[in-house]
Amino acid sequence: MRNFLLGILFTIFVFAVAVYLIAFRGYVNFQADQHPSATESKLAMAAVDASTDRRSPDVKNPVPATEENIVAGAKLYLDHCAGCHGEPSNPESTFSRSFYPPVPEFFKDAPDMAENQNFYIIQHGVRWTGMPAWNGTLTEDQTWQVVTFLSNIEKLPPTALAVFGPQAAAAPPPSNKMPMKMHMDH
Repeated sequence: MRNFLLGILFTIFVFAVAVYLIAFRGYVNFQADQHPSATESKLAMAAVDASTDRRSPDVKNPVPATEENIVAGAKLYLDHCAGCHGEPSNPESTFSRSFYPPVPEFFKDAPDMAENQNFYIIQHGVRWTGMPAWNGTLTEDQTWQVVTFLSNIEKLPPTALAVFGPQAAAAPPPSNKMPMKMHMDH
C-alpha cells in the first residue's frame, strides 16, 4: 500500500513539474490572433458556464420589456457593447476579431442565456476574455435594460432599431443557428 501511495505522489510530482516546465518555459502559446482549439473552447466555456450558473443571482429581471426600456437598453448597448459585439449594420465588427476567445456577435447569433446570467456577466465580466465588469460604470437598472434589450434582440421595435441609424432597419435579425451558452463561442 505504501508503494502505491508513493507511486501516486511521484506521478503527481512529475505531472506538476511537466506543467511548470511547459508553462514557464514558454511552450504555451498565448497569442490572441489564433482561434482557440476545440478542447480549449470546450473546457474554458464549460468552466465559465459552471461559474456563471453557480454565482449568478437567482432573480427575475425587474425591468419590463416595454418599448421604452428596450430603447434605453439599445442606447446603452450602442454606447458600451456594440464596438465588440456588433450592431445590425455591422454584426461582425473588425474589433471583435481581435479578441481571444472570439467575442460573441449578438446580431449574428442572439444570446440565449437566462437573463439573470446575462446580468451577472455584464456586471462582473469574464476574466481572460476582454469582457469587462460594467458594475462600476452601469447601474443595476441600466444593466437590466441592456439585458432586456439582449433578450429582445431578435424582435426589436423600430424605435430601438432607429438607435443604430437608418441602415439598421434593413439588417436581418440575428439567428440562433449555433446555440451559445456563454456567448463567447458569450
